[in-house]
Amino acid sequence: MNTDILPPRYRGAQPIGRGGMGDIYRATDSTLGRAVAVKVLAERYAEDDAVRSRFTREALAAARLSGEPNTVTIFDVGEHQGRPFIVMEYLGGGSLDDVLRKEGAQAPERAFHWLEQSGRALDAAHRAGVVHRDVKPGNLMLDRNGDVHVADFGIASAAGMDSLTMTGTVLGTAGYLSPEQAQGDRATPASDRYALAVVAFELLTGKRPFAAESPTAEASAHVHADVPSVCDQRWELPCELDPVFAKALAKDPDERYDSCAEFVAALRGALAEAAGSTRELPLVGRAAPTAATRRLDRRDEAVRTAPPPYAPYPPHRAGRRRSAWPALVALLALGAIGGALAAYFLTRDDGSSTAKPQAAAPQPSVVTQTVQRTIAGQNVTTTVISTALPPPSTAARATTPAAPPPSGASGHSLNDQGYARMRSGDYGGALPALQQAVQKLRGVGPSDPYEAYANYNLGYTLLQLNRCADAIPYLQRAEQLEPQRSEPGRALARARVCAG
Repeated sequence: MNTDILPPRYRGAQPIGRGGMGDIYRATDSTLGRAVAVKVLAERYAEDDAVRSRFTREALAAARLSGEPNTVTIFDVGEHQGRPFIVMEYLGGGSLDDVLRKEGAQAPERAFHWLEQSGRALDAAHRAGVVHRDVKPGNLMLDRNGDVHVADFGIASAAGMDSLTMTGTVLGTAGYLSPEQAQGDRATPASDRYALAVVAFELLTGKRPFAAESPTAEASAHVHADVPSVCDQRWELPCELDPVFAKALAKDPDERYDSCAEFVAALRGALAEAAGSTRELPLVGRAAPTAATRRLDRRDEAVRTAPPPYAPYPPHRAGRRRSAWPALVALLALGAIGGALAAYFLTRDDGSSTAKPQAAAPQPSVVTQTVQRTIAGQNVTTTVISTALPPPSTAARATTPAAPPPSGASGHSLNDQGYARMRSGDYGGALPALQQAVQKLRGVGPSDPYEAYANYNLGYTLLQLNRCADAIPYLQRAEQLEPQRSEPGRALARARVCAG
């Protein structure tokens, strides 16, 4: 290695990264006694006086952003032996590109936290009149606490590579180019927001939305292809996110969100809306992650990605083929209604008419779901109506302690009580009710699906309480009772990983 590539002030240079723009070194600033990262412009660009001048000008413009939150701080800009360099803070946590390569798709809350931080830096830059032009996971750097800092503002433009009209490095990041950049137009703040939406899609699904075999084909897809559905890429994600990505990845820049903050808020809102309307969604943390919670180990990962509690049948998604068996559909629907009414009368309180009503007790409600089954070799779509307890109100969650379930309650009622606690995030409060439900429903078998529900919900609750080994037998029982369901098997796999 050429040890004279940096000014004498920066000692012990060690290469830590390489890109089409140049090389990155970790060095020690001998004057201030701190570790720094130094980016040196590639020699092939340094030979062009115009590029060298633009590189320095863009670096100085980016240095104005150093005081902004979640932006990599630039300490020095200069030129040594005819090659411009930028000295910036050394973060030491790698990049989001490293995370995606090692771990793949991330939990929504973790992804949203990073997107909020990245968006905060980009919005601040846009207010200052600076466009990044090359937003991608490799330029979203992590510090040792797991927080994101945006690096390399304006560097793509400095080399004249903010569109596909130039060859070179830009093709390596074509997966994040906006349609206008891919068509040779200059990048704008809307282009940065488009690229952040691509990063968001990749963080949530593990894939870029327009991934193709060649960079050129991928860049073309940004211009011509429809935005894919996130729920088709990863089963845990709700389809309510699709309209958000459709707007954020609109071909016309004027149709996109007006700020990165607005985009991330829309993602959070869509996930919250989905969580309130279905039981088939992954649980999302309610508190902002801390430095400790972001250091996910193997055990936490297993618990975090476990499938959620499930309803009697999976919710119907638009686009599935409907059956032409109306008579059979009607019969099945009527049977489901009868079962729902029977469950209601069997599980309600049989106290005398003079007993004082308990206003705090949640009352069963009727849940209607559209499901698909295979009967006699034919796909049949039916409407299933079942009873379920509504989630407790916010006030109830805040003031009502977890009381032991009544010993005389039925297994169905106990499971519903436990599930209501699960939906509010109170797994400790759900545990005793679900334990009793499993005991009372033991041995009922396939004739009553509630045994499978109770076993799965108990196993899932134990998994969320980090009692992974204890969860395994209940998840095994749920899988045995309902082998056609995928949730027990997925949760069981996670429990086994978690238990070691």
